[in-house]
Amino acid sequence: MAKLRIKLVKSMIGRKPNHIATVKSLGLKKINNVVELEATPDIVGKVHLVSYLLNVEEV
Repeated sequence: MAKLRIKLVKSMIGRKPNHIATVKSLGLKKINNVVELEATPDIVGKVHLVSYLLNVEEV
């Protein structure tokens, strides 16, 4: 499976509570924090929901 490198580039302050929970469930805590995750349908759906806060690239 492909891997995704996900970076939080915008603040979560003032966002909807479910968007904040989604970002935290991806393992991101602070701006410029980066995680690498498998591109499962669950992860891809979460990334799509909060894509306006993230930079995503395929590894």
